[in-house]
Amino acid sequence: MIQAGLQLEQGPPISVPFRFFLAAPVFLLLAAAALLWEGPAAFAVRLSPAAVAIAHLVALGFMAMVMIGAMMQMLPVLQGSPVPRPRATAAVTHAGVGLGTLAFAAGFLFGEPWLLRAGALALAAGFLAFVVAVLVCLARAPRQNRTVGSMWLVLASLLVAVVFGLMLASLFGWGIALPNQAAHSLHPGWSLLGWTGLLVTGMGFELVPMLQMTAQYPKPMARYMGALLLALLALWSAALWIDEGRWGEVAVGCAVATAAAYALFAVVTVVLQQRRRRRLADVTLDFWRVGMLSLFGASLAWGIRVAWPGAWAGASPESMDILIGVLAMFGFAGSVISGMLYKIMPFLAWFHLQSMCGPGVLAPNMKKILPDARQRLQFRSQVLALALLCAAALWPGLFVYPAALALAATAVLLEMNLLAVVRAYRDGRARAASQSAPRDSC
Repeated sequence: MIQAGLQLEQGPPISVPFRFFLAAPVFLLLAAAALLWEGPAAFAVRLSPAAVAIAHLVALGFMAMVMIGAMMQMLPVLQGSPVPRPRATAAVTHAGVGLGTLAFAAGFLFGEPWLLRAGALALAAGFLAFVVAVLVCLARAPRQNRTVGSMWLVLASLLVAVVFGLMLASLFGWGIALPNQAAHSLHPGWSLLGWTGLLVTGMGFELVPMLQMTAQYPKPMARYMGALLLALLALWSAALWIDEGRWGEVAVGCAVATAAAYALFAVVTVVLQQRRRRRLADVTLDFWRVGMLSLFGASLAWGIRVAWPGAWAGASPESMDILIGVLAMFGFAGSVISGMLYKIMPFLAWFHLQSMCGPGVLAPNMKKILPDARQRLQFRSQVLALALLCAAALWPGLFVYPAALALAATAVLLEMNLLAVVRAYRDGRARAASQSAPRDSC
């Protein structure tokens, strides 16, 4: 079932996605260290230097790293068009995004504009290499199906998010005035609602039924949701730009409609998972459920936040904004990303090992490559970290330090699990290379 409809031979070398996947938990650990070092002040103001640094360590170092690696692996497999020069593209993108994120976060934490400038230039180079490679990959696709169409939307959203990000980087790094104050809202909006949200929904329409044995999503949703979301984001952006960042009726209406669309996706996904044909316990399914509940919560809270700013009695707007960010970035994206890592990495290790084995020889199955118990432990630590981060958003003085420690623990456990997959792959490759005759396993 995993291989149905996939062109696995078009995938890049296993080192291409693995280098991105293995780097991601390191940045999550750095975000935890920054939160532990800064303390409650990091959650006191949404746009404080520490909060911005931590947000970029998570969004660029963790989320974007995995998303880039997944796209470089899945695009060729789903559409039959390989990424051009995958090793060179991966090296440039990985170095640019990785080093750029480190410099950018350090620039905010230590107040050094030269680090912000260096980080912005490195990030621009890394994303440029990635975008060009994906453009070539999409243009070469032998068939322009729904998956290819959704990836065009994802790529367009990424470009818009990068442009607004460079505007803000020019302000902080070079002191160049913004052409429009709307950039403060449009950069995180296009990063989360566009690039991240459209990638998860676009991949989800294909991978949730395939990997989780559910029914297909409703055809109108799978066909039109991506284009609808992009249109709403474009109209929202135009309204904010025209009003110099002020939230008028059009901007509020578009934001509420976007939030409702993502909430609907979350509800439909959970319903499909509840009705799935396969009833065996699955850690990945649990990650997705937490992700969808977080997406629903973030969408509901953001919709209320922009439509009725004073609706949250007893909570400051800053606290609500931080809570929404925690739910969207760590609860939604972080949970879905972790769950998919536990599907993608063991499967890639198994598939590449199987290709090395002789006729009639079987590679270790995915459960042996990464046992469920290890995944379950990390899942529990991630749920604990999410709960503590949500509490820290509202009561930073009480919960920031426990939240930082829990976040560090889940990052370490995730990295240990991913390294276990790499060790299993290397051991299997060594056994396959040493074989002189077919055996029962490799």
